[in-house]
Amino acid sequence: MLRVLTLSSLYPSAARPGFGGFVERQTLALASRSDVEVKVVAPFAVPPFGAGRWLPAYRALLDLPEREMRNGIEVYRPRFPTVPGVGGRINPWSLGRTVAPLLARIRRDFAFDVIDAEFFYPDGPAAVALGQRFGVPVSIKARGSDIHFWSGQKGCRDQIIRAGRAADGMLAVSGALRSDMIALGLPGERIRVHPTGVDQTLFAPMPRGEAKAALGIDGPLVVSIGNLIPLKGHELLIEAMTALPGVTLVIAGQGPERDRLASRIASAGLQDRVRLLGALPHAALPALLSAADVMALASASEGLANVWVEALACGTPIVITDVGGARELVMRPEAGRIVDRTAEAFASGIAEMLAGKPDSAVVRSTVANFTWERNSAALFDHLAGLVAARR
Repeated sequence: MLRVLTLSSLYPSAARPGFGGFVERQTLALASRSDVEVKVVAPFAVPPFGAGRWLPAYRALLDLPEREMRNGIEVYRPRFPTVPGVGGRINPWSLGRTVAPLLARIRRDFAFDVIDAEFFYPDGPAAVALGQRFGVPVSIKARGSDIHFWSGQKGCRDQIIRAGRAADGMLAVSGALRSDMIALGLPGERIRVHPTGVDQTLFAPMPRGEAKAALGIDGPLVVSIGNLIPLKGHELLIEAMTALPGVTLVIAGQGPERDRLASRIASAGLQDRVRLLGALPHAALPALLSAADVMALASASEGLANVWVEALACGTPIVITDVGGARELVMRPEAGRIVDRTAEAFASGIAEMLAGKPDSAVVRSTVANFTWERNSAALFDHLAGLVAARR
């Protein structure tokens, strides 16, 4: 029996249902194996001295239980202090210091064999310190922004490099991200590419006309899914709509850019063709993606976005930027287009896909190998191998 302690600062909760949903789905797939036991420690940062109670962004988090059963898995939610403005540099130390006593208590009844850190920063450096303390191997997974963003922040890059060099093994969601990690100075021989999975029964083509009708839409539809932050580039898609008359754009997600995007939609006179849906539960995404003629995402950075794979599994082609593992997915014209990160390029790519109307079964076939069963089998082999090597 392999006992896995999953450490992830990205994990869904009642306060943030979609936050790190891909980590939970991977964890559930791993835990479904008869030869694995999993417990999750999902720490989150809060300002010190109770200041979080006065900040709306933290109130709901502070009301979360410190321990709960979520979808059959025991999840612990310790709170580690952070200091706004400098927290990025001290978060690994603060996280590790907070979590260490909790892991000591967990270990009395659950002698975990390995620590599986599911986000490279701040989880990775903390996990390495905890692995050394408890004498177990550590794996760290890179997903995209944890490498691309945090390695560019003062005081964080060196911590990422040290953690990667000290970890027993590492995972990357795409070959492109693995190359970026090697360029950063991490040992390539210890980095394994570990693509995401998708529930192929849930994410499957539905009759497009019926799915559109349920949304009250008649005509070409483009869907974008992602947090409303500059990194995702939703404003570029809004601008692209000015060159695509008769096309509707629906954006699902929440975030600090909502008001600004709403103003941009209004100023462009696109209120009748561009909608901001807010955050949707994961179970609602298959119907939305099946309704779309195209899924578009203008990200500045990605590892390998789950929504890319989910859209293709629904038979919907994608128009995306040349980031992360984009070229590892869009290898056939039916899968979509990789375009420059400009409104003009997105308008052109979307127009091409709308005109071509690729067969949904062919689009879906491009991600036939992306399953959670395949993902969990590879993760088990990786973690079990680290344990065996340490022994």
